Amino acid sequence: MKTENGLIIVFTGNGKGKTSAALGVALRASGQGMNTLVIQFIKEKGKSGEQNVCPSLVKNIEIYPFGMGFIFKDDDLAPHVEMIEEAWSFMEGMLQKKKYDILVLDELNIVLSLNLFPLKKVTDFLQKKDCALHVIITGRDAPAELMELADIVTEMRELKHVFHKGVDSQRGIDY
Repeated sequence: MKTENGLIIVFTGNGKGKTSAALGVALRASGQGMNTLVIQFIKEKGKSGEQNVCPSLVKNIEIYPFGMGFIFKDDDLAPHVEMIEEAWSFMEGMLQKKKYDILVLDELNIVLSLNLFPLKKVTDFLQKKDCALHVIITGRDAPAELMELADIVTEMRELKHVFHKGVDSQRGIDY
């Protein structure tokens, strides 16, 4: 680790661009020779474009999708909770390698807002993390406690989106 002041950054809000912003930071850091670990809590393996491009072109951005896709009102939450716990455990193991400068916890805010994982476990982790590790947490509905703990909070606010006109998610833009 090269720095002594790892930041906690939260990208939240109902607008588009939270994961894109985090990946932009990872790409910029890659240009500085830094290593990024991305843990995706909602996105399924093979569904989002960044999962394919980063390993093939950018060797120091590692993306691990653990999600089972969108969570709907009537879903059985138990399998989602199992995957989230597996993702968290995997992340802890990967961080023991001490090779990452940036950790992206993609869509963790959604997981927390749905009470699928204990907020206290996340805040304890953030308070005890390696002092040089930058942590970026994305997703709608970031908990107030997480925003208070963060050094930077950016809210993406939707002003207009074609989804409201019935246009489906666009490959390469939305996933």
